[in-house]
Amino acid sequence: MNLITQTNDDQLTVTVDDPRIDAAVAIQFKDRMRALTALGPNRILLDLHKVDFIDSSGLGAIVAAMKQLDDHQRLDLSGLTPNVEKVFRLTRMDTIFAIYPDVPTALARRAG
Repeated sequence: MNLITQTNDDQLTVTVDDPRIDAAVAIQFKDRMRALTALGPNRILLDLHKVDFIDSSGLGAIVAAMKQLDDHQRLDLSGLTPNVEKVFRLTRMDTIFAIYPDVPTALARRAG
């Protein structure tokens, strides 16, 4: 599981650089997110534009990553591909997360 990070002001952007978040990598993903966000800024943006497939374990790992954040932190999502967006919509997780079409839009929304 390759995660690429970039910090912009008070935001940490984590880009998933793999095409799948599934049972095979869910625990590793959750552990990496915990390590990356432990002392992180208030806003974490998870960029999923390279992810074409997510299963229930992957979805659970993203939810677990959100739940392990401190009270002052929040997890937003960007770049959901059609397959991934469908999973979030069908499970109604699209009502739990703020979802942006891409990173620049998410950055602009925060600034605006």
